[in-house]
Amino acid sequence: MGVLQRVKMDKFVIKKAVSKNKRTLVDESPGCSDAGGPTETLPEKKCRTENADSWLEQTCTWKRIRAENLSCDYTSLFNKAEANEMLQRLEKDVVYFTGDLTKVQVYGKWHSIPRKQVTYGDEGLSYTFSGITLSPKPWIPVLNLIREKVQLATGHSYNFVLLNRYKDGNDHIGDHRDDEKELVPQSPIASVSFGACRDFIFRHRDSRSINSVRRIEPVKLALEHGSLLMMNFPTNVYWYHSLPVRRKVLAPRVNLTFRKIKPQKPEMI
Repeated sequence: MGVLQRVKMDKFVIKKAVSKNKRTLVDESPGCSDAGGPTETLPEKKCRTENADSWLEQTCTWKRIRAENLSCDYTSLFNKAEANEMLQRLEKDVVYFTGDLTKVQVYGKWHSIPRKQVTYGDEGLSYTFSGITLSPKPWIPVLNLIREKVQLATGHSYNFVLLNRYKDGNDHIGDHRDDEKELVPQSPIASVSFGACRDFIFRHRDSRSINSVRRIEPVKLALEHGSLLMMNFPTNVYWYHSLPVRRKVLAPRVNLTFRKIKPQKPEMI
């Protein structure tokens, strides 16, 4: 695509819109600090939502991020103190995969992933991508705590989480879509971030290469410490996303993507 145009998140935020969506909308946008570390999270603001399912949903301030076939919602789920505590507990309690589970298959070749990775979830689930099948480890208290807060804020339930740990700005993940067959169709993916603020970039599937017929601007977000990004249907059908290298970022980042996986059908004997 050539040089990526730096697109600010607020260009895609629907401002001061009235919606039937239960989430309250604002026109603010986050940004990463120059140092690349966590910045102050946006304060939660109480709001009145007649159809809210929970108290937490009423206190979250949501931003709607929209482009062609892209539907995302963003909020500050944890305040700075809470986010610091969650990050410390994640760094202490999470045990990441080792060995063959740290490799992925790309164009028929195996590569070590430039980050740490692990899955947790309900018993009996599995998740396959990039040539590997991952079975989740049992839930641990800190992940249950984060999952419960996500579920209260969104009204969606989740039975699986993929964690990626980026030790600094050299660790990254390339363009991909979360569209695996094990996912419950049209279920949203909840992405929670702790640690260094990192750029998160969406590219439309029809405008990813220099030879693309269409020219659709990439959407660039800044995912802050303690934030929650909801990737709603049909975002992962049409848009790839990535976390590119940012060499000036020196601090670690831990990302949790909560998913709803279809239970495996028992084998017929």
